Amino acid sequence: MINVFLVDDHVLVRTGIRRILEDVRGIKVVGEVSCGEDAVQFCRENQPDVILMDMNMPGIGGLEATRKILRNNPDIKIIVLTIHTEAPFPSKVMQAGGSGYLTKSAAPDEVLGAIRKVHSGQRYISPEIAQQMALSQFSSADENPFQNLSERELQIMMMITKGQRVVDIAKQLHLNSKTVNAYRYRLFSKLNINGDVELTHLAIRHGILDADTL
Repeated sequence: MINVFLVDDHVLVRTGIRRILEDVRGIKVVGEVSCGEDAVQFCRENQPDVILMDMNMPGIGGLEATRKILRNNPDIKIIVLTIHTEAPFPSKVMQAGGSGYLTKSAAPDEVLGAIRKVHSGQRYISPEIAQQMALSQFSSADENPFQNLSERELQIMMMITKGQRVVDIAKQLHLNSKTVNAYRYRLFSKLNINGDVELTHLAIRHGILDADTL
């Protein structure tokens, strides 16, 4: 039996995945939560085999949650299931120890195949994402300036572009506001921009952020 845990801030997404998995022999959904913090807490008390993890959620988000969970539970296999297909997200997930990367447009059979594959100790990346990752190795930072951001910088960038205040980001990440502002200004310097509005526009232009979600 493969015990699967669902992490996504959208109830409809979790419900849809649960319904797909409930009818599959050999797979059991053992829980679901809506944020990274709750996912980390769940895994302190439980040991699911595979986690389907959203990337962009309120709070610490899927990338940070993946890193925290695997630091304490390295045997858990985490598949990120997200709308983000562009660099640098897939490579950041794999660097954090993720076992798989799928888009939410993946067919049910692909999701099931990915679960079984990572449970057996292999990795699974959607073919189109794997191709993009291969091509991104030949891309310069000018083509995608987000490539050079650290994991923490990328995380804070996503929170800023979602309109979260520095004080709220600091609270969620257990940092002080001065530290978050330091990361914020480092982002501006690396990306050659002058403020949050320019950051948001740049994220939209490079496909990091969907304007329809704002």
